[in-house]
Amino acid sequence: MSTPTASPLTSPPTLAAPPLRIDALVKHFGETRAVDGITLELRPGECLGLVGPNGAGKSTLIRSIVGRVVPDSGSITVFGGRADSAEARKSLGWVPQELALYPRLTCRENLQSFGRYHGLSGANLEQAVAWGLHWATLTDRAGELVKNLSGGMKRRLNMAAGMIHQPKLVLMDEPTVGVDPQSRHHIFEMIEKLHGEGTSLIYTTHYMEEAERLCDRIAIVDHGRVIALGTNAELVENAFGSRSQVLARFVGAPETIAAWVTQRGGHTVDGAAEFTIEHPAEIATLLEDSAKAGLELLDVSLRKPNLESVFLHLTGRELRD
Repeated sequence: MSTPTASPLTSPPTLAAPPLRIDALVKHFGETRAVDGITLELRPGECLGLVGPNGAGKSTLIRSIVGRVVPDSGSITVFGGRADSAEARKSLGWVPQELALYPRLTCRENLQSFGRYHGLSGANLEQAVAWGLHWATLTDRAGELVKNLSGGMKRRLNMAAGMIHQPKLVLMDEPTVGVDPQSRHHIFEMIEKLHGEGTSLIYTTHYMEEAERLCDRIAIVDHGRVIALGTNAELVENAFGSRSQVLARFVGAPETIAAWVTQRGGHTVDGAAEFTIEHPAEIATLLEDSAKAGLELLDVSLRKPNLESVFLHLTGRELRD
């Protein structure tokens, strides 16, 4: 028996298509171009990181995908179907920055409520709630009112609420904001479990170490544009090749140190002078020049560039500036 062909107007999602495709997306807020022609494709089972400072356009992009923001131009498809179609919505999960929970309901009641919003009922709903509580390690807190939970527990429950229908594509918009290091590590383990089970993920963050740990590929976003895309190793290789970085700290007037660093083609990062060199022998020349400039050396170190180095190299500023 032949399979009916879908109308181009309905074009339901298909697993043969990429989980997410964004083409030439643009969004203005007044004179501000928050998203400036972004094109991205998420591969099946991939965790793709969107890295950039606050205001780079990451959250606007995520909100465009889930329908909270209407783009001015461009297109978004989820598993081949329009992102605003009913089938795409079933395939899509969203964990927002803001906590979206009912404080006067218990953990179980929250998950039951969000499950019903997604059309779950009966045994399917109860199975989904049990899964969400287990995934968030909150089974023993199922009957606890949300208002009584710690910040980290609320974050984990918030993630479970966004995942209650167990979608194949999940958008996580800075889910570790405001949590302590122990809770952050717990959240990492939750995400790694999802990733290991084949869920496709978009993960936005302004913490480079998170992207380095969790993401298969990383898109660096600045001023509404993707300015670099690749694996961590590819981004470092493209920006620095075989070069290394020298970090030196000096005693002296900050203005004098900054002027000398700039003159030598370096950057000042967290009070340290940072230079890129091809050979370790170049360190001696740098130190000789600093002595001639009247700078007193406190310490010096040599390291391989990382993702933070790439961002500084591409934008001329630190990630959290």
